[in-house]
Amino acid sequence: MQSLSPDQPRTSDRFQKTRARILDAAARLINDFGVRGLTFVAVGEAVGMNTTSITYYFRRKEQLAVAALEQAIDTLDQMILSAAEEPTPDARVSRLIRLRLDHSAAVRLGTQPMIAVLGDLRAIEEPERERLLKRYQVMIWRVGRFFGPMDDPLTSARRVAAGQVLLDVIHWMRAWLPQYDLGDFDRIHDRLMDLLRHGFATPGALWQSGPIAPWGPLDLTANADEDSQTAYLRAATVLINDRGYRGASVDEIAGLLKLSKGSFYHHMDSKDELVLNCFRTSYARLLQHQRDALGLTETYWGRLTACLASLLTIQFDGQFPFLRTTATQALPAELRDEVFRHSAHVAHRFAGMLSDGIAEGSVRAVDPVITSQCLLALINSSYDLQHWARRLPSADLAVEIYAATLAFGLFDERGC
Repeated sequence: MQSLSPDQPRTSDRFQKTRARILDAAARLINDFGVRGLTFVAVGEAVGMNTTSITYYFRRKEQLAVAALEQAIDTLDQMILSAAEEPTPDARVSRLIRLRLDHSAAVRLGTQPMIAVLGDLRAIEEPERERLLKRYQVMIWRVGRFFGPMDDPLTSARRVAAGQVLLDVIHWMRAWLPQYDLGDFDRIHDRLMDLLRHGFATPGALWQSGPIAPWGPLDLTANADEDSQTAYLRAATVLINDRGYRGASVDEIAGLLKLSKGSFYHHMDSKDELVLNCFRTSYARLLQHQRDALGLTETYWGRLTACLASLLTIQFDGQFPFLRTTATQALPAELRDEVFRHSAHVAHRFAGMLSDGIAEGSVRAVDPVITSQCLLALINSSYDLQHWARRLPSADLAVEIYAATLAFGLFDERGC
């Protein structure tokens, strides 16, 4: 493909169409390999251009990554603004889910470009990182206002939680929608709306999780009861969650722990191995919490709520959270399959707990497969609301409000 010459106007149709093709290619590369895997060479191969020609549209790789992520934010923001025009909270949520499904269908049919996954926002350099994250925060507030005004702190907290969960349910759809045919999308909309309207609690059910200890100040320095490898995994998980793969350097991890850089390479061969081990550790801990909950002498409703409470407490506490699923983008393709298998194991166990609860009568009849994926989104997104949780009167209340969004539904007073 012949590139534009420098004297051609950047407002021309040809320029805009070529730029759109470059952004589409960049979004696909970010979704497959993360910002780390975005290169001008790979984009050029995808659109049939040399790297010099691409620099006419974007001078640096970082500019291209920012443009691709900003386009994704613009697309999602337009969906939110369109849904906000509906007359009721229920209609707004329904409209947003429908728009998300319609966009996924259009991408699959090739009539709309793919948008970049926003989980890699943290991998962007400052000051663009802060600007894009602020835009995303505004979107959470816009979705929170789907449910009504935020007149007081507790109401605001409930509605921010509802907005965060709804957005993450929509984001996480990318992980499981490919398993469904386009003909299933209407049913998916209806099953999702049933869950978001009514939750998976039976009528009259009460939240039960047991007492939750207050959170202390965040302290990631290595302690005497922790071996070096576990300390690295803990600190790396926090840094990757906060800054993305690129922002979590070996030097920073070692500095955070007040350990030497050499001790890292004594335990890990590479940074990729570190990320993979973070995932392995996270999923092993998730599965253990599920096993512990299954061992309780409770109904399946009680087991599910106890499990969710323990997982959300860990995320809000922040001392040793679970690694974000979005970090999979930073892993080489050959390592990602293992991570996806671990994620599937967690989802299948949640689906089994839900199915057994439905059979027992302690859980409302919901789609257990779709609901289990929404529970994964709930746990993954909760890490973002640590500051939100710490502003509430108690840890118990923070966990209950956040879990209520799916347990009782987005429109229940315990949710928003």
